[in-house]
Amino acid sequence: MQHLMPTYNRLPIAFTRGEGVWLEDVDGNKYLDAISGIAVCGLGHCHADISTAICAQASTLMHTSNLYEIPLQTQLADRLAKLTGMDKVFFANSGAEANEAAIKIARLYGHKKGIDMPSILVCEGSFHGRTMATLSATGNRKVRAGFEPLLRGFSRIPFNDLNAVRDAASNDMNVVAILVEPVQGEGGINIPDEGYLTELRNICNDNGWLLMLDEIQTGLCRSGKWFAHQHAGIVPDVMTLAKGLGNGMPVGACIVNSEAAQVFEPGSHGSTFGGNPLASAAALAVLDTLESENLADQAAQSGKLLQKLFSDALAGKPGVKDIRGLGLLLAIELDRPCGELVMKAAEKGLLINVTVETVIRLLPPLICSETEIREIADRLIPLIEEFLIK
Repeated sequence: MQHLMPTYNRLPIAFTRGEGVWLEDVDGNKYLDAISGIAVCGLGHCHADISTAICAQASTLMHTSNLYEIPLQTQLADRLAKLTGMDKVFFANSGAEANEAAIKIARLYGHKKGIDMPSILVCEGSFHGRTMATLSATGNRKVRAGFEPLLRGFSRIPFNDLNAVRDAASNDMNVVAILVEPVQGEGGINIPDEGYLTELRNICNDNGWLLMLDEIQTGLCRSGKWFAHQHAGIVPDVMTLAKGLGNGMPVGACIVNSEAAQVFEPGSHGSTFGGNPLASAAALAVLDTLESENLADQAAQSGKLLQKLFSDALAGKPGVKDIRGLGLLLAIELDRPCGELVMKAAEKGLLINVTVETVIRLLPPLICSETEIREIADRLIPLIEEFLIK
């Protein structure tokens, strides 16, 4: 790895193959993947239908560019419009690129309303990507540090604080949109109060703002519904997707509704690779599988079981601050940094993640069986208990 830029603190593990919820390393050791490639492989590894779709398309046509019509991209846009109840889709290659498109939509929307310096409300603790615009929108100071000057046009407020949003509506005439995660993922699986998203929708309606939801980690059945905002019974003006949309094939989407659907025109934005035939074929197969296997309901039930197993074993114990989750987004928050648990779990054949230093984050594949859900808990609970009594 001497020629790789040192942008990651990698674990000393290299995988050679995967099947379902399991990965195998170069030495033949098997690992239960409870992080799903950071919420990407919701259908597990090498799902037969996805692999078949990718192989078939790769042998036919992989790329033409968006200078031409792409029938599979059109089909994918139609499917996403039907699933979301929204109007139009722009395809990119990642979540950061999808969020870049959303940010550009908000700014152009503001300029078309005659606002010279349009501003987007963003939340502390958020994560929207590592490009300059999405980095500027992100609420994690450590991620932003060293990359100043950041882009202007973002006003930061606390997450889950409606009064802060109302204050902005009263005092900042430049605000044109709010960009928020329905559940903060990288921020520690932070779940807002009931009614938060509903009231955000109302405030945006009252002020002519765009409600832009970053569903890159929460979308596509992970929360127990197709999209996390559906728990609140609302529809956003802009929604971004990626991660689970391709189950490992890079693909992102920025989906827009009503006024937001009228902002871009030819030349406003673009992507060389976005929505090419290969990515579109993979994403269509993912949507087919999520629907046919009813994985939103399965994620809801699996998430309840997983949270109960950890709550029954750990809730109220010294050192455990909180256990929270929505669908298969689960956090076990401790009162101290716990990054060492990642390697300890890997030594026990379990892949987990620690974010914001003190939160164990679990994002298991949506296809996990009850046996596999219980195995995640059986492997991890003793490690947490041992860690807390040191």
